[in-house]
Amino acid sequence: MNSVSKILLLSLILLISAPEIQAQDQKETKETKQKKGKKKKKYKLPDIDLSHWKVTIPAGDPAEVGPPDILDYANNEVLKKYMYNDSVRGALVFYAVPNATTANTKYSRSELREQMEPGENKVNWTFKQGGKMKGRLAMGEVSKDKNGKYHKVIIMQIHGRLSNEQRDLIGQKDNNAPPVLKIYWQNGKVRVKTKVLKDLSMSDTEILKTDSWTDDKGHTFEEEVGFKPFELEVKVSEGKLVVSLNKTEFAVYDDIHMEKWGVFENYFKAGNYLQSKDKEAHAEVKYFDLEVTH
Repeated sequence: MNSVSKILLLSLILLISAPEIQAQDQKETKETKQKKGKKKKKYKLPDIDLSHWKVTIPAGDPAEVGPPDILDYANNEVLKKYMYNDSVRGALVFYAVPNATTANTKYSRSELREQMEPGENKVNWTFKQGGKMKGRLAMGEVSKDKNGKYHKVIIMQIHGRLSNEQRDLIGQKDNNAPPVLKIYWQNGKVRVKTKVLKDLSMSDTEILKTDSWTDDKGHTFEEEVGFKPFELEVKVSEGKLVVSLNKTEFAVYDDIHMEKWGVFENYFKAGNYLQSKDKEAHAEVKYFDLEVTH
């Protein structure tokens, strides 16, 4: 075979092989991009300002962690089991089991407590001063009772507090007052309960006592949130309380009971207050966003 024939044969081989080589190159380029894409994938972390919150968890007696330590919750050995990141969904998870309880309750919690002044419980707000709490959250894993129903979990609250003067006036040992608002996740739906006076003729001193108040009949929003993310907003003003679910359903309280409640100081709470003492009970509440303004 002469040199001209060899050149023609080589050109023919290259022409036949070109599509295969090109396809192989494209495949390698695609795989390289995929690998690079995987390397570039970042974890999602919640963007929640914890500088004005403390947390109570069912460990210790129970344990409480406030600012500035709470800001480093991911590296806190006490908190790790009960307050941690879901880096796939970008949520802050609150985990609770029946264990250590706080005073005035039989249930355990992994729950945030608002502190208007970091590290201080004595500075709170009244309905006249007003406030708003807004959160986007979802239920994680929740255990069931012996009847196959999910255990109830309180996911948001407004808790009352007595001033030192009010505490001394009624001869109470601590500053505890009832929670005027409790928002539950219950069998896939959101349920709201507020406080009402047992007797509207009570004096201004008598209404300071916890046993002067009782739960109302409650309100369950129609939408079933299940385990999907949902948005809750709680807005407080003088004599009025409004709770909204996904900006489509509203529960409005602007009656004489809310007016009378104006005597108390208050603070917001958010997280996981598990309403069960069953041995195997447990629950996760995942917060994607949480914001409080006054």
